[in-house]
Amino acid sequence: MPEVTFTGPAGRIEGRFQPSKQRGAPIAIVLHPHPQFGGTMNNKIVYDLFYAFVQRGFSALRFNFRGVGRSQGSFDHGAGELSDAASALDWVQAVTPEAKSCWIAGVSFGAWIGMQLLMRRPEIEGFISVAPPANRFDFSFLAPCPSSGLIVHGDADRVAPLKDVETLVSKLKTQKGIVIEQSVISGANHFFDNKTDELIASCSSYLDKRLGLAGLEAV
Repeated sequence: MPEVTFTGPAGRIEGRFQPSKQRGAPIAIVLHPHPQFGGTMNNKIVYDLFYAFVQRGFSALRFNFRGVGRSQGSFDHGAGELSDAASALDWVQAVTPEAKSCWIAGVSFGAWIGMQLLMRRPEIEGFISVAPPANRFDFSFLAPCPSSGLIVHGDADRVAPLKDVETLVSKLKTQKGIVIEQSVISGANHFFDNKTDELIASCSSYLDKRLGLAGLEAV
């Protein structure tokens, strides 16, 4: 898998990019958990989500936010990280100019950043938010949410409790023309310990449905 570097607002950003072999393939960007709590682009959920997109023909990018790994800069409490994500999308669009659509996926802190990017970039047509920390970060900017997507979390999550995430989902579901699906993984904590396979299966199933791939295996 090609290692890539591109320029962000705080300097060099390191990433891993897997271009699709198909012309006009969609783009996917996967955002990692909180940098100050060990989050990197090599997080297992990020890695597995990345490959879920690759396996479905996307040109996929995962990268380290500023101050993580070999990415320059320092943690900026979300504002700088949102700029990093915007720069990442700019870079992918520059190297895949024929891409017809774009998806964003994020894990925990990365879900919060991804949803903010969604509000700013109308070309993003789908999202997957894993364990969005609705109790810790302000999601009120989603008014209205511009794209349909999946919110998936565990019912044993003590970092981002189920009730807070369900309040967010209920609010988003009231918006006309937007379909927000929710998947609750039984027994899963915030890190999906021993539940990653179930998480990825849920995300993959949602992707297949949105992409029109569901059921094709049986044909």
